[in-house]
Amino acid sequence: MSKKDTIISELNNLPENLIEDILDYINFLKSKSLKEKTELTLMSESSLRKDWLKPEEDKAWQDL
Repeated sequence: MSKKDTIISELNNLPENLIEDILDYINFLKSKSLKEKTELTLMSESSLRKDWLKPEEDKAWQDL
């Protein structure tokens, strides 16, 4: 049984009053993941910017 199947099985056996808490936790995890990806993108941008703004980069990408 996969982990996903195990989670689904556990959810099916969970009391209804706890489903809201599980849904809140899932949404929290998704939000946390998105925030981490966004932060990583922003941190990378400043270090990559120096390469992106070179004239040779403009030339390499001008035909696209």
